[in-house]
Amino acid sequence: MNKSPFIYGTTVAEHSFANREAEFEKLRSNLTNGINTMIISPRRWGKSSLVEKVILDINKKDKKIKTVLIDLFSISSEDEFLEVFARETIKASSSKWQDWITNGKFFFKQLIPKLSMGIDPATDFSLSFDWKELKKHSAEVLNLPETIARQKGIKIIICLDEFQNLSSFTGFLNFEKKMRASWQRQKSVTYCLFGSKRHMMTDIFNNPSKPFYRFGDIMLLNKIETQRWVSFIFNGFKNSGKTINETDAILIPQVMKNHSWYVQQLAHYTWTNTKKKAGRDEIENGLNELIQANTPLYQKEIESISATQLNLLKAVAKGETQFTSSAVMQYYLLGTPRNVSKNKKMLINNDLIQEINNVFEFVDPAFELWFNKQFFNKPFLIIG
Repeated sequence: MNKSPFIYGTTVAEHSFANREAEFEKLRSNLTNGINTMIISPRRWGKSSLVEKVILDINKKDKKIKTVLIDLFSISSEDEFLEVFARETIKASSSKWQDWITNGKFFFKQLIPKLSMGIDPATDFSLSFDWKELKKHSAEVLNLPETIARQKGIKIIICLDEFQNLSSFTGFLNFEKKMRASWQRQKSVTYCLFGSKRHMMTDIFNNPSKPFYRFGDIMLLNKIETQRWVSFIFNGFKNSGKTINETDAILIPQVMKNHSWYVQQLAHYTWTNTKKKAGRDEIENGLNELIQANTPLYQKEIESISATQLNLLKAVAKGETQFTSSAVMQYYLLGTPRNVSKNKKMLINNDLIQEINNVFEFVDPAFELWFNKQFFNKPFLIIG
């Protein structure tokens, strides 16, 4: 059986990467020309896949540029960040693991790193510092990429995923200032900072009162156009020995509102339900499968919000716009205007709803379908 041409739930930097040629060229140009870049978009729109694809391309074509890609999702403290930042930078500085130990000692003047190597150097290379010394000399770690780049006559690109997670660190405001103070002076290092919490990222990089304001170019990742998705889906079926006509293929991005993750997921389920040719039945079966697979996540989402926030979501689902009008507040039990304002802000910050042209809508199209079925018994319909 052929492998599905549609991938979700992981980054898709190569064969399943879909239609971001303009963003790819812009990001590649920025990073290779020393322009710090922040990527902002809702969750699951393909930021990580885009960055990985650019990094893979740079690694193949330019040996004078070394790249570092760190996912900050599970990092919980400033000390842990600094140790991971130093370790991954040292690993990127040379393809020879024997150099890592030497470099790890050579490039530090004030700190003394503790280095060790296991059976598999690629996964068992560890680095740590005395935490008291690290507090005093954290700038030495933050400047490590520039130190290495100058000594070796290379350029380094540092990509930090889930960057907004650093804001949960104790003393983040001071650490934020330290990072900006160190990184803005570096001439041989370029930073790509991105994350899945759109509103936190926007506040970090677009707020004039924050240290990272105007740190570099902000890329707002948009949705992929419908027709590009249609071509991608049509070719995915064709190249894997199955077929879908363009009239049916267009239903997949339409029902998923061009959301990258869900278009890939619905296309995958439709593909697996298809023996030879996909039609509306296969798409509807795929959609039911998709909603069922994600139901536990949506239930957990609902359990994490208050009753008035849930009621506000119901008002959004019904297309209400005047949330603070007496009739709407009374009908949906939204509480006071102050409650409405607070809950609206919380739902926006959690990427559950967004405002477009003064109208509020769900960010997640599959969650919206589930929500309407759960609370209004509205069936999942493929319209087209």
